[in-house]
Amino acid sequence: MKTIIHKSETRGGADHGWLKATHSFSFARYYDPNRLQFGALRVLNDDLVAPQMGFGTHPHDNMEIVSIVLNGTIRHKDSMGNVAEIKKEEVQIMSAGTGVEHSEFNADKSETLNLLQIWVMPKEHNIKPRYGQVTLNRVDRENKIQTIVAPDKQGAMWINQDAYFSRAAFSKDFESIYTINKSGNGVYVFLIEGKATIAGNMLEKRDGIGMWETDKIEIKADSDTELLFIEVPMQ
Repeated sequence: MKTIIHKSETRGGADHGWLKATHSFSFARYYDPNRLQFGALRVLNDDLVAPQMGFGTHPHDNMEIVSIVLNGTIRHKDSMGNVAEIKKEEVQIMSAGTGVEHSEFNADKSETLNLLQIWVMPKEHNIKPRYGQVTLNRVDRENKIQTIVAPDKQGAMWINQDAYFSRAAFSKDFESIYTINKSGNGVYVFLIEGKATIAGNMLEKRDGIGMWETDKIEIKADSDTELLFIEVPMQ
């Protein structure tokens, strides 16, 4: 098994006043040639957005974009005609395909929005743009792994890539194994909260660890822990 660890404090970032963004991989003005991507995973941004502020209408194409709300509410509008709010315990995915424009704003008047914005490079280019949104049930990830995005699993939102997104909420001392879904994939694990030992490595809140050339990952929660698994092709 090969492993790469990104400690929370080594992430890049930018403070725009209304937006405090932290980047696990090179993004915008943050550039590190050693942190361009993890396989097909291109962007993992941890954003704090001030009340009623956000990103005006802007374009995307040929990218799979997943937004996971950790706190607050996103107000979304796009050129496909979708107008929606995405709240905590909800996840949004867009296949940008041939091109889509959208805007994202913090819908709250007083609460800071915290979201993870994740980009995965697509399997097929220039497909028709698609939109998906799902409400999660936290019970479904308590001491278990809850798949939320997949190309082929019933109950998960579809993605234009051989990629799988999962979440887990493990109690202290709980042990589990993550099994790779597709040969040739690797998995990047992001600690949303807590502490865990993953493949023998001790990690803390907002640390990330990428692992490949293996078919399973051993995990032990060293505290109550929230985890995000992003499994992607490595080639």
